[in-house]
Amino acid sequence: MIVTKSIDLGGKTFSFETGHLAKQADGSVMVRYADTMVLAAVVSAREAKEGQDFFPLQVEYREKTAAAGKIPGGFFKREGRPTEKEVLSSRLIDRPIRPMFPKDYFNETQVLVTVYSSDMQHDADVLGACAASAALMVSDVPFDGPIAEVRVGRVDGNFIINPTFSELEKSDLDVTVAGTDDSIVMVEGESREISEADMLAALKFGHESIKILCKTQSELAQEIKKAKRAIITPEIPAALVADIKALAESKLKQLSRTVLAKEDRAQQTGAVYEEVDKALAEKYPEATALIHEIIHDIEKDAMRSTILNDAKRLDGRGLRDIRSIACQVGLLPRTHGSALFTRGETQSLTTATLGTKLDEQILDGLLPETTKRFMLHYNFPPFSVGEVGRLGSTGRREIGHGNLAERSLKNLIPAESEFPYTIRVVSDILESNGSSSMATVCAGTLALFDAGVPLKRPVAGIAMGLVKEGAKVAILSDILGNEDHLGDMDFKVAGTKEGISAFQMDIKIKGISFEIMEQALAQAKDGRLHILDVMSQTLSTHRSDLSQYAPRLQTVKIPIDMIGALIGPGGKNIRQLVKDSGAEINIEDDGTVTVAAVEKESADIALAAIRRMTEMPEVGKVYRATVKKIMEFGAFVEILPGREGLVHISQLDVNRVEKVEDLVKLGDTIEVKLMKIDSEGRLNLSRKALLPGGENALEEMNRPRKERSDRDKHRGGGDRRR
Repeated sequence: MIVTKSIDLGGKTFSFETGHLAKQADGSVMVRYADTMVLAAVVSAREAKEGQDFFPLQVEYREKTAAAGKIPGGFFKREGRPTEKEVLSSRLIDRPIRPMFPKDYFNETQVLVTVYSSDMQHDADVLGACAASAALMVSDVPFDGPIAEVRVGRVDGNFIINPTFSELEKSDLDVTVAGTDDSIVMVEGESREISEADMLAALKFGHESIKILCKTQSELAQEIKKAKRAIITPEIPAALVADIKALAESKLKQLSRTVLAKEDRAQQTGAVYEEVDKALAEKYPEATALIHEIIHDIEKDAMRSTILNDAKRLDGRGLRDIRSIACQVGLLPRTHGSALFTRGETQSLTTATLGTKLDEQILDGLLPETTKRFMLHYNFPPFSVGEVGRLGSTGRREIGHGNLAERSLKNLIPAESEFPYTIRVVSDILESNGSSSMATVCAGTLALFDAGVPLKRPVAGIAMGLVKEGAKVAILSDILGNEDHLGDMDFKVAGTKEGISAFQMDIKIKGISFEIMEQALAQAKDGRLHILDVMSQTLSTHRSDLSQYAPRLQTVKIPIDMIGALIGPGGKNIRQLVKDSGAEINIEDDGTVTVAAVEKESADIALAAIRRMTEMPEVGKVYRATVKKIMEFGAFVEILPGREGLVHISQLDVNRVEKVEDLVKLGDTIEVKLMKIDSEGRLNLSRKALLPGGENALEEMNRPRKERSDRDKHRGGGDRRR
């Protein structure tokens, strides 16, 4: 049975269709918005693997290049490993749906989202999240949904739902919002230093459309009427819970009130687990996993109780307190810029590197190929949390955290016309106990300043947490790793003193009101301003000069019709120039030539050559010319690279010249003066004009041709051009 539900969203038709495609999946839905179409298919194993104690969910978003009428590049001409855009879109779908599965559901589940048609105007990522939720709703897979996801922009003060790419270019914010019909569950985005009030207004605006989309999905599921699978929730013996509480509860409560370093807390908490294991090994020999789950719940309740009842946190701070911060710059002598930012037990060592136009990243996908001149990469080695781990390709978490930090800084990077460098920032997390992505933002600002990059304003970031039990609410500034793990919210906000530049929020529970979010934003602002003040004590603005190891960029403008001459046939001229000078040279279509070189001498050689090769001939100017060709009537000489003119035999000398070869030979260098450029662009040159007695050379050159011929005949010569 094919079922379709359609609504109007932002003046365009948004439709859900099921029962037509991918019918062997547990659930599948095709979403269409304008001419962009996204298919989500869900399959879940019938049973959980034996001993499975976590939910193995895989969410994959893929873009088919055929959707935009393109053929993939590369040798194989087919889609390969996911692009960074596809990884980030997968995360935007995964994060809102993951908390909506039942706690005791451990069956391996796969959600595949594929873009099959792209109108090149709307990003398909938010459509993919709606399709994934709808596919889960019409399947038999347990899912406490629906959720929906939209993008919010603002142009000329007016909010827009699911803006087009062209509208986003003019928008001062780009916010992806996901939620249920009564709550926001995820936020991700960037903005141009907007206020907290504007941020909240954008979320409220987006939630109105989310409620409509959720209602439509519910109607779709009700029409399909597919029963959900039964979940067997294991019964936990009350005696086991009582035995564990007797052994561990008081110790875990005491630990939650004791100020300890991360490693010490982990060791002492681990000792409690070991003690309980040993004490109950004989009585409950097959229940180790269940015992650990119960201890974890007790640990969670103890921490949350201490925060809610005592307003104290694991490290002894109050709810609004920020951990101690230390900043250093210029640690690494050969990098262009470097900074070490340490906040509590979180530490980022970040470098900034300046490159040229040739270093820009090329972006290819559904949209036309573009380039990116500011890149931020984030690395999270396992030693940063005291673990041994396998190193491989960059993980989704690293890509996501790096993207958030990049978005935090990108709108503060100076325009290319002001600072024509390609910029790469790399953050290596050396220690981690809470919000390493926000530490990256702070370290990134300092490293960019150290490199001499004129950021419009410094940027800092902070992670906020939440503990909520009924009416009791505690909002936490600068959360620890355990407060993130055991709490109800992870809300990261980055920005300047003027406003917010990026944000990311994940909520683990339902029922967070906009009032709580408003309070969290205000508290985050206070924390951000405090961090900015601490950072300014180390370096408050960019250095006045670049590192001695950074390339110096100089630009010259050449006529567009001279670009070909500078490049030369097959790039011969420009390759030779790069080889001779040691500089890097980039030529834009508008005639802007950028020369990059660490050594001043290299740049000077390149610039001088470029000026020679692209110089326009100037009437009245004297040139040192090379004889390139000898004819009966005169000599053709090169006055500028690729620019030749004629020195007529009558203009070679003040005295009569019988044969051109009597005065000049091929390869000779002579001084000539450009007398005029005729209507066809031919250069008329004179050596005679530079010699004593040659003052009338121009007058003679301008005489009518017949008069000159008669004069030559009278002197016994003829017009040698005949």
